[in-house]
Amino acid sequence: MAGTFALRIVSPTGDLLNEDVEFVVLPSDLGELGILPNHAPLIAGLDIGVIRYTKESKISRVANAGGFVEVNNNTVTVLSDTAELSEEIDVERARRAKERALKRLAERKDSKDAAEIDVKRAEVALRRAATRIKAVEDK
Repeated sequence: MAGTFALRIVSPTGDLLNEDVEFVVLPSDLGELGILPNHAPLIAGLDIGVIRYTKESKISRVANAGGFVEVNNNTVTVLSDTAELSEEIDVERARRAKERALKRLAERKDSKDAAEIDVKRAEVALRRAATRIKAVEDK
């Protein structure tokens, strides 16, 4: 197919996606990274965020929790810590996870013993939950 390239998203549970796409936007450590066919070779770290890709002029989304991307020979390979297709995300579960993380962070501010709460873990949980919600609701 002219004007497309292979997009493969792999997580520890296996292949999540293997499609020919027209365009992909990835949440890199330095900001969003757009990839079109015939992109130069590249390796970059990925941040927590939504991967957006276009196939047959339709935009699809994947909630991604970090990892790495390699672009080489018209193939984009994402090695993800965890990833979920937007249509497979349980939005209510993500909302509950977001509320739990916000509660933990609020308790930290109210508590004199902040060591009891793993702040970094709560912040990451909040970002992951917000990303999952965004992947579903940004249509």
